[in-house]
Amino acid sequence: MIRLIGLAVSIGLADSLNPSTIVPALYLATGEHPRERVIQFTVGVFAVYFIGGAAIALGPGELLLSLVPHPSHTTRYVLEVVAGAAIVIAGVFLWFHRTRLGEREPPDISGGGRGTWLLGATITIVELPTAFPYFAVIAAIVGSGLGPARQLSLLLIFNVCFILPLLAIVAILTFGGERTDRLLAAGRDFLQRRWPVVLSVVAVVAGVFVIGLGVTGLTGTRQHVKHITKDLSHKVKP
Repeated sequence: MIRLIGLAVSIGLADSLNPSTIVPALYLATGEHPRERVIQFTVGVFAVYFIGGAAIALGPGELLLSLVPHPSHTTRYVLEVVAGAAIVIAGVFLWFHRTRLGEREPPDISGGGRGTWLLGATITIVELPTAFPYFAVIAAIVGSGLGPARQLSLLLIFNVCFILPLLAIVAILTFGGERTDRLLAAGRDFLQRRWPVVLSVVAVVAGVFVIGLGVTGLTGTRQHVKHITKDLSHKVKP
């Protein structure tokens, strides 16, 4: 369970630096009723991501798991290494394309006043089919064999980590005082120009952490097998 929590937290934090959600939230934070609109936007993002992940994990995920042999510990650890390597590769890709990606125009947030929770939900629905880091976490959770309650708690941990930047914006709007507009404007300008750099670095760090989880698991499994083999050899000696 602790390993899965580490996996959910690391990938959730890396995935949270998503310009598709942070940039609209920063624009909403500079309009009318900013705190209420950002809260609504955050609720829309969280609801779709959590409900979508739960539907996949407890629906098709459990069905698929029932049709295939239960994965061994070694298989799970290998999958963790593969998932971590994929995140590192994605981070390296972002780094090499950081200049071009940083020059993209920000999304159009017009019409956000017509229910900003719907804006958050719509953006997340569009993003969900390509949320490969989230799918990696869901696959690890489904393959763990844990009960539905624990699976949902792990998905909740991931999604709380995913919306942390949005919660930080809400906190700035609540406690920032006179510096609020300046802080949010600086954050928006920085993110528009530097988000590929920030995301690539965080992705590489998170990927290395996930690889470390898988490698330590494989090492522990080998040590366990060695101990069992050693004990058996002592028992069979005359």
